[in-house]
Amino acid sequence: MSPKGITQTIAMADGRTITIETGKLAKQADGAVVVTMGKTMLLATVVSAKEAREDVDFLPLSVDYKEKYAASGKFPGGFFKREGRPSDYEVLICRLVDRALRPLFPTDYHAETQVVISLISSEEDVAPDALAALAASAAISVSDIPFNGPISEARVAHINGEFVINPSISALLEADLDLMVAASMDNIMMVEGESKEVSEALMLEALKIAHEAIKIQCQAQIDLAKKVEKATVKREYSHETNDESLREAITAYAYKPCYELALQGNPDKHARSDGFKAVLEKFMESLPEEERDEKLSMAKRYFHDVEKEAVRDAVINERKRLDGRKLDEIRPIWSEVDYLPSAHGSAVFTRGETQALVTVTMGSKMDEQMIDGAVHEGTSNFLLHYNFPSFSTGEARPNRGVSRREVGHGNLAERALKPMLPSREENPYTIRIVSDILESNGSSSMASVCGGTLALMDAGVKIKKPVAGIAMGLITKPGNQKFAVLSDILGDEDHLGDMDFKVTGTVDGITACQMDIKVDGLPYEVLEQALEQARKGRLHILGEMAKTITVPREDYKDHVPRIEKVIIDKEFIGAIIGPGGKIIQEMQRETNTTIVIEEKGDKGIIDIVSANKESIEEVKARIRAIVAVPEIGEVYLGTVKTITPFGAFVEVMPGKDGLLHISEIEWRRLETVESVLKVGDKIKVKLIGIDPKTHKMKLSRKALIPRPEGNDDRN
Repeated sequence: MSPKGITQTIAMADGRTITIETGKLAKQADGAVVVTMGKTMLLATVVSAKEAREDVDFLPLSVDYKEKYAASGKFPGGFFKREGRPSDYEVLICRLVDRALRPLFPTDYHAETQVVISLISSEEDVAPDALAALAASAAISVSDIPFNGPISEARVAHINGEFVINPSISALLEADLDLMVAASMDNIMMVEGESKEVSEALMLEALKIAHEAIKIQCQAQIDLAKKVEKATVKREYSHETNDESLREAITAYAYKPCYELALQGNPDKHARSDGFKAVLEKFMESLPEEERDEKLSMAKRYFHDVEKEAVRDAVINERKRLDGRKLDEIRPIWSEVDYLPSAHGSAVFTRGETQALVTVTMGSKMDEQMIDGAVHEGTSNFLLHYNFPSFSTGEARPNRGVSRREVGHGNLAERALKPMLPSREENPYTIRIVSDILESNGSSSMASVCGGTLALMDAGVKIKKPVAGIAMGLITKPGNQKFAVLSDILGDEDHLGDMDFKVTGTVDGITACQMDIKVDGLPYEVLEQALEQARKGRLHILGEMAKTITVPREDYKDHVPRIEKVIIDKEFIGAIIGPGGKIIQEMQRETNTTIVIEEKGDKGIIDIVSANKESIEEVKARIRAIVAVPEIGEVYLGTVKTITPFGAFVEVMPGKDGLLHISEIEWRRLETVESVLKVGDKIKVKLIGIDPKTHKMKLSRKALIPRPEGNDDRN
């Protein structure tokens, strides 16, 4: 008899229910739950080590999300037929959950912790990603792991003028706003999404509606945890060794020098870093030599806290930033397009000490990315890849494949630009943007958006409007009403601040956003100010970009392959392809083009790809000849293909033969066809009839030859 689990049910506003169950599966994990909505089921587990590793002063948290193909009755693609490395979609969900959970573990909890979320059953048209954070938080809540939660996550979409919580995948196609929001009972923790030029007011309203739904899900986790004996008492831990006298000594020694350094306003990040390091080094020199090595690690931790407090106080009190800017001031910007002569489109975008080299490559339908997931499948004709090499920050470290951060930043930039791309009918290309970060000091994903816009216009892609992005920061003081919203934040301001709020958009509205909040109790008034400050900053950046290029090129560059579309009736697709692909391969080989055929409804859509206009025209002529319908009475220049005793078969159009009967070759009577014709001869013939049953063509040569005098056509 199977054990009975402990359950808690959440009633959604639209009548659907979400059930959280624990105590039935994966009982050796510290915490495990199954979250069910309809036929969709997620299993989430959490395990945390009892002790922290030596000299670890952070939380080694890993979050993994995996969609099992069996959940939707599918086989994995590829040779091995088993789940392999996570897809970009799975990586993005990992990041969403991680960013929501991480700030709520105690700051002194350093035990290695692993959260694993698995999609074990999926329902068509249901997006499981909106349930992943709920499942992860619930698993932690029913464990004895210390956690200042719970949290949950909800997708809020604006569809046909109404807000919808956790809509279906198909309904999202009609949305002009798609946001994923994570929050606790009291505070919003994380936001990420895309939109079609919505206003700042609509964005704020969406956050409030999502938070109300999340509060209900958080309360359900609290109620469930009360039913689980293990969760009532959290484990005790001691992961930090502290020396209060050392902490006090560093604070007394370093606060004032760090405060003064913060006010110097040095725009050089390496010089600033060296200045702060010098303060720590001087303090260490004040210690007895025999104590320095032993206390260095602890001293670095305390000094970081002092530096953070001093810099934050300087911003709050003096309204001045590390690099000397005002709170709403944007760093100097310069940009250039057509930097790489062989790329289809290219741009360099530099803002302060952050620089992106962005390229655009334009390909055919054959270059589309196939999406073969357990839930999502199809193709994508727009890709944006973000690369963050170590030299961009002056570091020497191994570059081991694409990181989760690179996937996340690239996805944000892709979502920012996608709404402004022309339709497939207006632009038949598959577009790939690559942003290589050459220098980084904050907001490199936003530099990718700006550089991507410039590179698209340089490539001649007719985007609807330019898009720019800006990263906003926040400094608050606990117990103090004063706060500072920072425009275009530096890397240090991101690290030392309370918020990283990236907003992208056009002159008319927001196209994407991503927000991580690291402080409790952030009022909506602060978010409102941040959004308004971001709007003004975005307009300034768009103005700077307009100094380089304002509208897309009139035409693509000479070396960009042209794509011309030909639409034919579906019945002719086979004739164009030919037996075993013979005809289409011959056309591609002889004209040096790429030909892609897609069947849509009762039509065949043909893309002809080549950088040579004449080659495209030749292919179009051949296709026209293949699909042409023969007309009775028309004269054709044909080729003799086969000779038989009763006549010859003559090809009058590609793939279309007609019978030239022996009696229709000449006016005189012929004993053999070979006496006049041979295979390969080019002859003019007239179509004199089409058999209504067999559709075979009847040809005549003699109809084009004057009748000899005295010939009554009976000899």
